[in-house]
This record gives sequence, structure tokens and C-alpha cells, in this order.
Amino acid sequence: MQVILLEKVANLGNLGDVVKVKDGYARNFLIPTKQARRATDSAIKEFEAKRAELEKAAAEKLAAAQALGERLAGKTITISQKAGVDGRLFGSVTNADVAEGLVKAGFDLVKAQVRMPHGPLKAVGEYTVSVAAHTDVVLDVHVHVVPEAE
Repeated sequence: MQVILLEKVANLGNLGDVVKVKDGYARNFLIPTKQARRATDSAIKEFEAKRAELEKAAAEKLAAAQALGERLAGKTITISQKAGVDGRLFGSVTNADVAEGLVKAGFDLVKAQVRMPHGPLKAVGEYTVSVAAHTDVVLDVHVHVVPEAE
């Protein structure tokens, strides 16, 4: 299916690009999240008329993400979980737990923005996770997992 991108999409293209994607990806993800629109002649003409407005909105999103990135750079959060005597956790620390810790620290994030390249954290220690505030703004946050005091 041919779609026109309404914003920058990682590994796909930039604002205004007409790309060919699988039908399910377009119907189930790109179009419902308003990241793309089916590339018909009328949709392309309508996009060209609104291009400046969309580029301005994209620039504002990027500026907000960069401001968040500056505040978040080098940040360390501490998460306490129940752990055994050997330091292994009962359960694990997921991206939702990290996002919740960052929200409590005053940052406006959702769990999908927290990327854990090696999967959930399963032991006590210090780790580095990536936070993607925007497709162009990805930074590292330090997570300190400590055993829960009883």
C-alpha cells in the first residue's frame, strides 16, 4: 500500500515521503496513529496544501523533545524491587517501571519511549536504558535497581 507520511517515522522516511508499506502495517498502525495517510491523488494535493503547517508542528515536537532530552540527560533513577539474597529479582524491572519512575521524577514520558536493548532487568545493579523522546532524540538514562527494604 502506498502511504504519505505525515511525520518522521523511524526506519521508514521523513515528513511528506510517499512510501510503500505492507497493508497491515498501514491499516493497523500508521493510519490509526495519524503518522501516515493513504497516498491518493486527492490526499497528496491536500498534503501539499498543509505541508507548511505540518512542518511547523513537526519542528515544535522536535524542539519539545530536545528540551526534554536536555533535562533528562545524565539522569539517574532508583527503582526498588523485591530481591533474593543472591541479588536476583523476584520478577523484573520493565520499561513500564522505568517510565513510571521517570514520571514520578517529573518527566512526561510513556512506556513506549523507554527502550531496553537487553530486555527486562532481572538483577540488582546499575543499568543504562535508552529513552527515545523523538525519533531524532535518543538519550541514555541510568537505572539503579536496589533490593526492597523490608
